[in-house]
Amino acid sequence: MRTRDKAGRAAWRGVRVLAAGGVLTGLLAGCGIRATQVPTDFGPAPSMVPCESSATDIATQAGPSGMPVEVFLLCSGALVRVDRSVRIADGTDEARRRVVVAQGLLKALGETPSGVEDEAGYRTAVPSGITVTGPSPGDPDDTLRLSTAPDSLPKYALAQIVCTFADTAATGDNGSVVLGSTSADALRRYECTADVQSDPGAGIPPSTEVPGS
Repeated sequence: MRTRDKAGRAAWRGVRVLAAGGVLTGLLAGCGIRATQVPTDFGPAPSMVPCESSATDIATQAGPSGMPVEVFLLCSGALVRVDRSVRIADGTDEARRRVVVAQGLLKALGETPSGVEDEAGYRTAVPSGITVTGPSPGDPDDTLRLSTAPDSLPKYALAQIVCTFADTAATGDNGSVVLGSTSADALRRYECTADVQSDPGAGIPPSTEVPGS
């Protein structure tokens, strides 16, 4: 009797397993997923996280040598820091150094992001070919004058330039930058705020007129 009881219980467990399997198959079929009894391994799921690339990938774009700097590129509607480098000749004085750094930053901003960065969603709105000079007589020492007037730049491009300049040796790393045009006397001090970084398309970066300009 015990043997028959054990056999009966084993048979009942088998029926329950088959029934559960049938329910699972039905649920999968109802979801449009084809059921399979063969284990599958298609490797890791593709990354869907934007604005991420490895340090090695970024270093390739930054260049083999030079002073390490950061520029702000556009990604997912915000400004994101990306590593670059700027070459500066030994013995360059401080005033000239600012301009060299600023020109190197503009060049980096105007370049197309690398293939890896492009796949991660990085973009730039800064036109290539913009040049920069230092202060004119009477300007504050940290003034940078662009070949394109700041107020004529696309708002995304201006936000990129303001935040990139405001956080580097080009302006003394004080969170703001005095910008003007090489063809006009007026100057404004622009600030790179948290709002500008999170939503550069919302408007022009906050600024104040520089007295006497």
